Amino acid sequence: MTGQDPTTAGRIDTSRPHPARMYDWYLGGKDNYPVDEAMGRQMLALDPRVPVMARVNRAFMHRTTRWLARNGVRQFLDIGTGIPTEPNLHQIAQSVAPDARVVYCDNDPIVLAHAAALLRGTPEGATEYLQADVRDPAAIVEGAKQTLDFGRPVALSLVALLHFVPDEDGAHELVRRLLSELAPGSHLVMTHATADFTPEESAAATAKLKAAGVTLALRSREEFTRFFDGLELVDPGVEIVHKWHPELGEPVPGQDDGVIPGYGAVGRKV
Repeated sequence: MTGQDPTTAGRIDTSRPHPARMYDWYLGGKDNYPVDEAMGRQMLALDPRVPVMARVNRAFMHRTTRWLARNGVRQFLDIGTGIPTEPNLHQIAQSVAPDARVVYCDNDPIVLAHAAALLRGTPEGATEYLQADVRDPAAIVEGAKQTLDFGRPVALSLVALLHFVPDEDGAHELVRRLLSELAPGSHLVMTHATADFTPEESAAATAKLKAAGVTLALRSREEFTRFFDGLELVDPGVEIVHKWHPELGEPVPGQDDGVIPGYGAVGRKV
């Protein structure tokens, strides 16, 4: 996930937490630093279900990728990839369609250090990694075009990413810019954290992260839905993340123990 200024993209900054490494810690990974674990524990103190939320977002990516590949999508652009955790997106897509082509993109150098794990795909398909920030859509498009054919549909995946991009950075405009480059039949895949269900805990989490140099821009259902303006929402539309086509994957343990404060949706460009 992408949460820092792009000027830090050339080095690993261990002085403050990074969302990609915190996400890795929530998932039980080892590619994180004490500063990430410390902030992760503060988040758990506010809501012990945070690791469940991380796994729910991961499971959503699995289900949507499976759905898209089964429905003919053969190209994927995953921005805010995070530290590799199997199965990765290309493994899901290429298990359905071996000729699927996938470009991963993240701004955290530690993800780059593990990019080899993202590049072991099928001989028929292609997988590439791009070091770039979502705030620089021109660089992402230019790099992705080396692998993907933008004259054909592409699935743009922004899972658990845009809640780290505030309105001042033009989050909605960034999505519109990326979508403008994609052919009809392309899809936008998104999840996003919200304060709609847990306002007090969310306010406390936002304040703690801000103090540590991480922006958390929680958005309402209405604000999230705006990302899909002009797109045709795939049934069931905007939904609580783990309720989007649950039949396409295994449930995450604990996902039904209270409200998971996040939305997910898939929209098609017509």
